[in-house]
Amino acid sequence: MMPILVSPRDLASLPGPRVIIDTRDPAAYAAGHIPGAVNIRDIFTYLATSDPAGLTDLATRFAALFGAAGLSGAETAVIYEDAMNTGYGQSCRGYFLLRSLGYGRVHVLHGGYRAWLQASLPVSVDAPPVKPQVFPLRPAFETFMATKEEVLAALSRPEVAILDVRDRDEWEGASSSPYGVDFCPRKGRLPGAVWIEWYRLMEEREGAIAWFRPAAEIRAACAEVGITPDSEVIVYCFKGARASNALVALHEAGIARVRVYFGSWNEWSRDATLPIVPGIAASPPSAGLAVTA
Repeated sequence: MMPILVSPRDLASLPGPRVIIDTRDPAAYAAGHIPGAVNIRDIFTYLATSDPAGLTDLATRFAALFGAAGLSGAETAVIYEDAMNTGYGQSCRGYFLLRSLGYGRVHVLHGGYRAWLQASLPVSVDAPPVKPQVFPLRPAFETFMATKEEVLAALSRPEVAILDVRDRDEWEGASSSPYGVDFCPRKGRLPGAVWIEWYRLMEEREGAIAWFRPAAEIRAACAEVGITPDSEVIVYCFKGARASNALVALHEAGIARVRVYFGSWNEWSRDATLPIVPGIAASPPSAGLAVTA
């Protein structure tokens, strides 16, 4: 498996054509960004459903956005956010979207824009000229994404690990989402799910910037909840961003059979026919970074 993460120095010297994508909000992008980067905020804000109409909309919308950003298939895409722990995994969400649409050459900037600044690399306030391209849409949903129906079927398959990576208050049923306590109609978690709060997969080092933990530590955290390198895993959060962050972490740690339930709690909780476990969960210790977003 091609390494997903790229360091700031490696990005600065990356050979060949490339498209750098900034997922932050437009104001942050305008205040300063990596030279040549284009801004696609929809990578973070889009709320998905996993029914056929939802998947068609996702594919159509993002093929147009990525094509407008200059991706034709010949370029390497590099995606970044502010930092790995402040944007709810939005750069990894971009990685997941591109890979789900069949794009093969995708990296995530490890450490995000803060790591770029720490490396004293140049910044720009100018939006670059972009030549739109025809995005090579070859959906690979079955490899990277689990639908609502597939998750429901997996609840009765003990060999599939359902991994919840939401914040503690969501896992315990005190809040429905980062958007607000009652943003979703129901609070709780999927039956049989195991929990690793997404912050546990990262650590602060090198100037208080968040980086993914070493592979051995990520595998150890997974082993605590019964996930091994051979496990089949479906990971969810609220809308697929933190879950995409976990996908990248697990893939980098050698746990390959991981799919994201991209509709996540935002979709699942709105279908009253789907089972949930409400109320307070017995939460194991979850040492990790403090919430900063």
